[in-house]
Amino acid sequence: MPKIDVGRAPPESINGDPKATVEKFLAVLEASGADEKTVKSYRAALNDFFSFIGWKPFKSITYDDVYTWRLERLRRGFPGAKYGDRRSREATLYYYTLFLKRFFEWLNLDIKFPSVRRPRRREIQTLKPEEIQKLFGAARDYLDLLILALLLETGLRAEEALGLRYGDIDLRSREIRVRNAKFDEERVVFVGDITAQILTQIINLKMPPSEGRVLPISYSGLYKRLKSLAKRAGIEVGKVRPHIMRHTFATEALKKGLNIVSLQQILGHRDLKTTEVYLHLLHEDVKEHYLKIFRGIVAPVIQQPTTPQQVTQTQQLPYSRYSQCPYCYSQVPPNARFCPYCGARLY
Repeated sequence: MPKIDVGRAPPESINGDPKATVEKFLAVLEASGADEKTVKSYRAALNDFFSFIGWKPFKSITYDDVYTWRLERLRRGFPGAKYGDRRSREATLYYYTLFLKRFFEWLNLDIKFPSVRRPRRREIQTLKPEEIQKLFGAARDYLDLLILALLLETGLRAEEALGLRYGDIDLRSREIRVRNAKFDEERVVFVGDITAQILTQIINLKMPPSEGRVLPISYSGLYKRLKSLAKRAGIEVGKVRPHIMRHTFATEALKKGLNIVSLQQILGHRDLKTTEVYLHLLHEDVKEHYLKIFRGIVAPVIQQPTTPQQVTQTQQLPYSRYSQCPYCYSQVPPNARFCPYCGARLY
Protein backbone atom coordinates (compact mmCIF):
# COMPACT_ATOMS: atom_id res chain seq x y z
CA MET A 1 0.00 0.00 0.00
CA PRO A 2 1.60 3.30 -1.07
CA LYS A 3 2.31 5.67 1.80
CA ILE A 4 0.60 9.05 1.58
CA ASP A 5 2.46 11.97 3.14
CA VAL A 6 0.17 13.51 5.75
CA GLY A 7 2.89 15.38 7.61
CA ARG A 8 2.56 15.91 11.37
CA ALA A 9 -0.30 17.20 13.51
CA PRO A 10 0.03 20.55 15.33
CA PRO A 11 1.43 19.98 18.87
CA GLU A 12 -1.83 20.99 20.54
CA SER A 13 -3.73 18.20 18.73
CA ILE A 14 -2.58 15.62 21.26
CA ASN A 15 -4.66 17.38 23.92
CA GLY A 16 -7.70 17.87 21.70
CA ASP A 17 -11.04 16.10 21.60
CA PRO A 18 -10.40 12.59 20.17
CA LYS A 19 -13.41 12.60 17.83
CA ALA A 20 -12.60 16.03 16.41
CA THR A 21 -8.93 15.11 16.00
CA VAL A 22 -9.78 11.90 14.16
CA GLU A 23 -11.99 13.87 11.77
CA LYS A 24 -9.19 16.39 11.24
CA PHE A 25 -6.76 13.58 10.42
CA LEU A 26 -9.20 12.10 7.89
CA ALA A 27 -9.57 15.51 6.26
CA VAL A 28 -5.78 15.82 6.04
CA LEU A 29 -5.58 12.32 4.59
CA GLU A 30 -8.11 13.17 1.87
CA ALA A 31 -6.39 16.48 1.10
CA SER A 32 -3.09 14.61 0.72
CA GLY A 33 -4.47 12.56 -2.17
CA ALA A 34 -6.05 9.52 -0.53
CA ASP A 35 -9.02 8.19 -2.47
CA GLU A 36 -12.50 7.70 -1.05
CA LYS A 37 -11.99 4.02 -0.26
CA THR A 38 -8.75 4.67 1.62
CA VAL A 39 -10.35 7.38 3.76
CA LYS A 40 -13.30 5.09 4.44
CA SER A 41 -10.95 2.29 5.57
CA TYR A 42 -9.06 4.62 7.91
CA ARG A 43 -12.33 5.91 9.34
CA ALA A 44 -13.54 2.37 10.05
CA ALA A 45 -10.26 1.43 11.76
CA LEU A 46 -10.02 4.55 13.92
CA ASN A 47 -13.68 4.50 14.92
CA ASP A 48 -13.49 0.82 15.83
CA PHE A 49 -10.45 1.23 18.06
CA PHE A 50 -11.50 4.44 19.80
CA SER A 51 -15.06 3.18 20.32
CA PHE A 52 -13.59 0.07 21.90
CA ILE A 53 -11.51 2.07 24.40
CA GLY A 54 -14.31 4.60 25.03
CA TRP A 55 -12.77 7.58 23.21
CA LYS A 56 -10.38 8.18 26.08
CA PRO A 57 -7.85 11.07 25.87
CA PHE A 58 -4.85 10.35 23.68
CA LYS A 59 -2.25 10.68 26.44
CA SER A 60 -4.00 8.04 28.57
CA ILE A 61 -3.91 5.37 25.84
CA THR A 62 -1.61 2.48 26.80
CA TYR A 63 -0.13 -0.63 25.27
CA ASP A 64 -2.72 -2.65 27.19
CA ASP A 65 -5.53 -0.81 25.37
CA VAL A 66 -4.08 -1.80 22.03
CA TYR A 67 -3.36 -5.37 23.15
CA THR A 68 -6.85 -5.88 24.59
CA TRP A 69 -8.50 -4.50 21.43
CA ARG A 70 -6.35 -6.75 19.25
CA LEU A 71 -7.11 -9.87 21.30
CA GLU A 72 -10.86 -9.16 21.37
CA ARG A 73 -11.03 -8.67 17.61
CA LEU A 74 -9.06 -11.82 16.92
CA ARG A 75 -11.36 -13.85 19.16
CA ARG A 76 -14.74 -12.35 18.38
CA GLY A 77 -14.23 -10.51 15.11
CA PHE A 78 -15.32 -7.02 14.08
CA PRO A 79 -18.88 -5.71 14.50
CA GLY A 80 -20.83 -5.95 11.26
CA ALA A 81 -18.05 -7.82 9.45
CA LYS A 82 -19.14 -9.48 6.21
CA TYR A 83 -16.95 -12.53 6.76
CA GLY A 84 -16.36 -14.06 10.18
CA ASP A 85 -13.58 -16.60 9.62
CA ARG A 86 -10.25 -16.18 11.37
CA ARG A 87 -8.34 -15.37 8.19
CA SER A 88 -10.68 -12.46 7.47
CA ARG A 89 -10.28 -11.22 11.05
CA GLU A 90 -6.50 -11.40 10.75
CA ALA A 91 -6.53 -9.54 7.44
CA THR A 92 -8.75 -6.76 8.81
CA LEU A 93 -6.67 -6.50 11.98
CA TYR A 94 -3.45 -6.32 9.98
CA TYR A 95 -4.63 -3.31 7.97
CA TYR A 96 -6.39 -1.64 10.89
CA THR A 97 -3.15 -1.83 12.86
CA LEU A 98 -1.28 -0.14 10.01
CA PHE A 99 -3.88 2.65 9.93
CA LEU A 100 -3.69 3.17 13.69
CA LYS A 101 0.10 3.33 13.62
CA ARG A 102 -0.11 5.93 10.89
CA PHE A 103 -2.57 8.02 12.89
CA PHE A 104 -0.42 7.97 16.02
CA GLU A 105 2.68 8.85 13.98
CA TRP A 106 0.81 11.88 12.63
CA LEU A 107 -0.22 12.75 16.19
CA ASN A 108 3.41 12.45 17.41
CA LEU A 109 2.30 9.92 20.03
CA ASP A 110 4.64 6.99 20.64
CA ILE A 111 2.49 3.91 21.28
CA LYS A 112 3.83 0.39 20.88
CA PHE A 113 1.76 -2.05 18.88
CA PRO A 114 1.83 -5.85 19.09
CA SER A 115 3.06 -7.32 15.83
CA VAL A 116 0.32 -8.68 13.59
CA ARG A 117 1.11 -11.34 11.04
CA ARG A 118 0.13 -10.49 7.52
CA PRO A 119 -2.30 -13.18 6.32
CA ARG A 120 -1.37 -15.21 3.29
CA ARG A 121 -2.94 -14.02 0.08
CA ARG A 122 -5.85 -16.10 -1.13
CA GLU A 123 -5.27 -18.06 -4.29
CA ILE A 124 -6.14 -15.88 -7.25
CA GLN A 125 -9.09 -17.16 -9.24
CA THR A 126 -9.43 -16.75 -12.99
CA LEU A 127 -11.90 -17.84 -15.62
CA LYS A 128 -11.04 -20.56 -18.12
CA PRO A 129 -11.40 -19.85 -21.87
CA GLU A 130 -14.39 -22.17 -22.11
CA GLU A 131 -16.09 -20.35 -19.21
CA ILE A 132 -15.55 -17.02 -20.94
CA GLN A 133 -17.21 -18.38 -24.07
CA LYS A 134 -20.16 -19.59 -22.02
CA LEU A 135 -20.59 -16.15 -20.48
CA PHE A 136 -20.67 -14.44 -23.86
CA GLY A 137 -23.14 -17.07 -25.04
CA ALA A 138 -25.41 -16.26 -22.09
CA ALA A 139 -25.52 -12.51 -22.81
CA ARG A 140 -29.01 -11.07 -23.29
CA ASP A 141 -28.27 -7.64 -24.72
CA TYR A 142 -25.58 -5.18 -25.74
CA LEU A 143 -25.00 -4.13 -22.16
CA ASP A 144 -24.20 -7.69 -21.07
CA LEU A 145 -21.79 -8.05 -23.98
CA LEU A 146 -20.16 -4.69 -23.30
CA ILE A 147 -19.66 -5.46 -19.60
CA LEU A 148 -17.92 -8.75 -20.39
CA ALA A 149 -15.80 -7.38 -23.21
CA LEU A 150 -14.77 -4.23 -21.37
CA LEU A 151 -13.71 -5.98 -18.18
CA LEU A 152 -11.99 -8.91 -19.90
CA GLU A 153 -10.17 -6.91 -22.58
CA THR A 154 -9.04 -3.88 -20.57
CA GLY A 155 -8.49 -5.15 -17.02
CA LEU A 156 -10.33 -2.13 -15.61
CA ARG A 157 -11.44 -2.09 -12.00
CA ALA A 158 -15.22 -2.05 -11.58
CA GLU A 159 -15.26 1.58 -10.37
CA GLU A 160 -13.10 2.63 -13.31
CA ALA A 161 -15.35 0.91 -15.83
CA LEU A 162 -18.48 2.40 -14.28
CA GLY A 163 -16.96 5.88 -14.39
CA LEU A 164 -16.14 5.79 -18.11
CA ARG A 165 -17.70 8.38 -20.42
CA TYR A 166 -17.94 8.09 -24.18
CA GLY A 167 -15.66 11.09 -24.44
CA ASP A 168 -12.91 9.04 -22.75
CA ILE A 169 -12.87 6.57 -25.65
CA ASP A 170 -11.01 7.01 -28.94
CA LEU A 171 -11.97 4.14 -31.21
CA ARG A 172 -9.64 5.33 -33.97
CA SER A 173 -6.56 4.99 -31.80
CA ARG A 174 -8.19 2.17 -29.80
CA GLU A 175 -7.47 3.91 -26.50
CA ILE A 176 -9.44 4.64 -23.34
CA ARG A 177 -8.36 7.38 -20.96
CA VAL A 178 -9.14 6.29 -17.40
CA ARG A 179 -9.77 9.52 -15.48
CA ASN A 180 -11.16 8.09 -12.24
CA ALA A 181 -8.28 5.67 -11.64
CA LYS A 182 -7.13 4.62 -8.21
CA PHE A 183 -4.82 7.13 -6.47
CA ASP A 184 -6.28 9.78 -8.83
CA GLU A 185 -3.67 8.94 -11.44
CA GLU A 186 -4.89 8.97 -15.04
CA ARG A 187 -3.75 6.20 -17.33
CA VAL A 188 -4.50 4.78 -20.76
CA VAL A 189 -5.80 1.30 -21.52
CA PHE A 190 -6.47 -0.20 -24.90
CA VAL A 191 -9.66 -1.26 -26.66
CA GLY A 192 -9.84 -4.92 -27.66
CA ASP A 193 -11.51 -6.20 -30.82
CA ILE A 194 -14.78 -7.30 -29.21
CA THR A 195 -15.11 -4.11 -27.17
CA ALA A 196 -14.42 -1.98 -30.26
CA GLN A 197 -17.08 -3.83 -32.28
CA ILE A 198 -19.74 -3.48 -29.57
CA LEU A 199 -18.98 0.19 -28.89
CA THR A 200 -19.07 1.00 -32.60
CA GLN A 201 -22.53 -0.52 -32.93
CA ILE A 202 -23.84 1.25 -29.82
CA ILE A 203 -22.46 4.61 -30.95
CA ASN A 204 -23.89 4.20 -34.46
CA LEU A 205 -27.31 3.22 -33.13
CA LYS A 206 -27.73 5.56 -30.15
CA MET A 207 -25.32 8.44 -30.83
CA PRO A 208 -24.65 8.94 -27.09
CA PRO A 209 -23.24 12.31 -25.88
CA SER A 210 -19.57 12.50 -24.96
CA GLU A 211 -20.53 12.93 -21.29
CA GLY A 212 -22.81 9.89 -21.37
CA ARG A 213 -21.80 6.94 -19.22
CA VAL A 214 -20.61 3.87 -21.09
CA LEU A 215 -22.09 1.56 -18.42
CA PRO A 216 -25.19 3.37 -17.14
CA ILE A 217 -25.63 1.17 -14.06
CA SER A 218 -24.54 1.13 -10.41
CA TYR A 219 -21.96 -1.21 -8.90
CA SER A 220 -24.82 -3.26 -7.49
CA GLY A 221 -26.36 -3.46 -10.96
CA LEU A 222 -23.04 -4.57 -12.44
CA TYR A 223 -22.62 -7.21 -9.78
CA LYS A 224 -26.15 -8.57 -10.30
CA ARG A 225 -25.72 -8.74 -14.07
CA LEU A 226 -22.53 -10.78 -13.72
CA LYS A 227 -24.21 -13.15 -11.28
CA SER A 228 -27.15 -13.54 -13.64
CA LEU A 229 -24.78 -14.26 -16.54
CA ALA A 230 -23.00 -16.89 -14.46
CA LYS A 231 -26.26 -18.66 -13.61
CA ARG A 232 -27.43 -18.74 -17.22
CA ALA A 233 -24.00 -19.93 -18.37
CA GLY A 234 -23.94 -22.74 -15.80
CA ILE A 235 -20.81 -21.38 -14.08
CA GLU A 236 -20.24 -21.26 -10.34
CA VAL A 237 -21.67 -17.88 -9.32
CA GLY A 238 -18.83 -17.12 -6.91
CA LYS A 239 -16.32 -17.27 -9.77
CA VAL A 240 -17.87 -14.41 -11.72
CA ARG A 241 -17.07 -11.10 -10.07
CA PRO A 242 -15.63 -7.85 -11.45
CA HIS A 243 -12.19 -8.38 -9.91
CA ILE A 244 -11.98 -11.97 -11.16
CA MET A 245 -12.47 -10.51 -14.64
CA ARG A 246 -9.46 -8.29 -13.95
CA HIS A 247 -7.43 -11.29 -12.74
CA THR A 248 -8.41 -13.18 -15.90
CA PHE A 249 -7.31 -10.30 -18.13
CA ALA A 250 -3.93 -10.04 -16.39
CA THR A 251 -3.24 -13.76 -16.57
CA GLU A 252 -4.26 -14.08 -20.23
CA ALA A 253 -2.17 -11.02 -21.13
CA LEU A 254 0.94 -12.64 -19.65
CA LYS A 255 0.17 -15.94 -21.37
CA LYS A 256 -0.03 -14.15 -24.69
CA GLY A 257 3.39 -12.59 -24.18
CA LEU A 258 2.74 -9.14 -22.68
CA ASN A 259 5.70 -8.21 -20.48
CA ILE A 260 5.17 -7.61 -16.77
CA VAL A 261 6.08 -3.90 -16.85
CA SER A 262 3.56 -3.16 -19.60
CA LEU A 263 0.91 -5.09 -17.67
CA GLN A 264 1.71 -3.04 -14.56
CA GLN A 265 1.04 0.18 -16.49
CA ILE A 266 -2.22 -1.11 -17.96
CA LEU A 267 -3.50 -2.32 -14.58
CA GLY A 268 -2.47 0.91 -12.86
CA HIS A 269 -0.34 -0.72 -10.17
CA ARG A 270 2.12 1.58 -8.42
CA ASP A 271 4.32 -1.30 -7.29
CA LEU A 272 5.54 -4.00 -9.66
CA LYS A 273 5.29 -6.53 -6.81
CA THR A 274 1.50 -6.16 -6.96
CA THR A 275 1.55 -7.23 -10.61
CA GLU A 276 3.97 -10.09 -10.00
CA VAL A 277 1.32 -12.08 -8.11
CA TYR A 278 -0.01 -13.16 -11.51
CA LEU A 279 3.27 -14.81 -12.49
CA HIS A 280 2.74 -17.84 -10.23
CA LEU A 281 -0.47 -18.63 -12.12
CA LEU A 282 1.62 -19.33 -15.22
CA HIS A 283 3.59 -22.17 -13.59
CA GLU A 284 1.95 -24.97 -15.58
CA ASP A 285 2.15 -22.97 -18.82
CA VAL A 286 5.85 -22.32 -18.27
CA LYS A 287 6.43 -25.98 -17.44
CA GLU A 288 4.61 -27.15 -20.57
CA HIS A 289 6.52 -24.68 -22.74
CA TYR A 290 9.82 -25.76 -21.15
CA LEU A 291 9.20 -29.45 -21.74
CA LYS A 292 8.20 -28.71 -25.31
CA ILE A 293 11.31 -26.77 -26.34
CA PHE A 294 14.04 -27.77 -23.87
CA ARG A 295 15.71 -31.16 -24.03
CA GLY A 296 18.87 -30.56 -22.03
CA ILE A 297 22.00 -28.50 -22.44
CA VAL A 298 23.73 -31.17 -24.55
CA ALA A 299 21.77 -33.53 -26.79
CA PRO A 300 23.21 -37.06 -26.54
CA VAL A 301 24.35 -38.76 -29.69
CA ILE A 302 22.26 -41.91 -29.95
CA GLN A 303 22.98 -44.66 -32.41
CA GLN A 304 19.68 -45.33 -34.11
CA PRO A 305 19.06 -48.97 -35.16
CA THR A 306 18.97 -49.42 -38.92
CA THR A 307 18.46 -53.15 -39.42
CA PRO A 308 15.80 -55.52 -38.04
CA GLN A 309 18.50 -57.32 -36.01
CA GLN A 310 19.64 -54.03 -34.45
CA VAL A 311 16.05 -53.07 -33.68
CA THR A 312 15.53 -56.37 -31.86
CA GLN A 313 18.75 -55.93 -29.90
CA THR A 314 17.85 -52.37 -28.94
CA GLN A 315 14.41 -53.39 -27.72
CA GLN A 316 16.02 -55.98 -25.49
CA LEU A 317 18.37 -53.45 -23.87
CA PRO A 318 17.07 -51.46 -20.86
CA TYR A 319 19.23 -48.51 -21.85
CA SER A 320 20.15 -46.28 -24.81
CA ARG A 321 23.22 -46.93 -26.96
CA TYR A 322 25.56 -43.96 -26.66
CA SER A 323 28.76 -43.48 -28.63
CA GLN A 324 29.69 -40.44 -26.52
CA CYS A 325 29.01 -39.60 -22.88
CA PRO A 326 26.57 -36.64 -22.81
CA TYR A 327 28.22 -35.36 -19.61
CA CYS A 328 32.01 -35.55 -20.13
CA TYR A 329 31.91 -36.10 -23.94
CA SER A 330 34.26 -39.11 -23.77
CA GLN A 331 33.87 -42.03 -26.17
CA VAL A 332 32.15 -44.92 -24.43
CA PRO A 333 31.93 -48.62 -25.31
CA PRO A 334 28.77 -49.80 -27.13
CA ASN A 335 25.88 -50.65 -24.80
CA ALA A 336 27.73 -49.28 -21.74
CA ARG A 337 25.51 -48.68 -18.73
CA PHE A 338 27.93 -46.21 -17.13
CA CYS A 339 30.56 -43.86 -18.52
CA PRO A 340 33.97 -45.39 -17.64
CA TYR A 341 35.49 -41.91 -17.32
CA CYS A 342 33.04 -39.82 -15.28
CA GLY A 343 30.82 -42.59 -13.90
CA ALA A 344 27.57 -41.03 -15.21
CA ARG A 345 24.62 -43.37 -15.67
CA LEU A 346 23.80 -43.68 -19.36
CA TYR A 347 20.23 -45.01 -19.21
